[in-house]
Amino acid sequence: MNSLIEQLYNGILCPAEKIVPEDPQYRQVNIDVYETMTDWKKRHSEEEFKELEALLDLYAQIHDMELTATFTCGFRLGAGLVAEILTGKNELANKLCHFPDELPE
Repeated sequence: MNSLIEQLYNGILCPAEKIVPEDPQYRQVNIDVYETMTDWKKRHSEEEFKELEALLDLYAQIHDMELTATFTCGFRLGAGLVAEILTGKNELANKLCHFPDELPE
């Protein structure tokens, strides 16, 4: 088995594709969304349904951006924790998470 770094470099490791919520309600909510969309499609015109799909596509784009930012912050926080442990410099983890576009001093 390749190291995690090698898997990441070779495109084998893709966390976004592996994440499935463990919340027991997750699958039921997915079923509810599917049923609601199916019902909505039956009760509205094709044009109205296309408008809803366009709105949901925009929401999905926002949601993806939020997930990316959350993953990035979590990853930086984890790396910062390790750095604090190894270097003994306090506050490093907070600086990495809260100021993602700037390097800590």
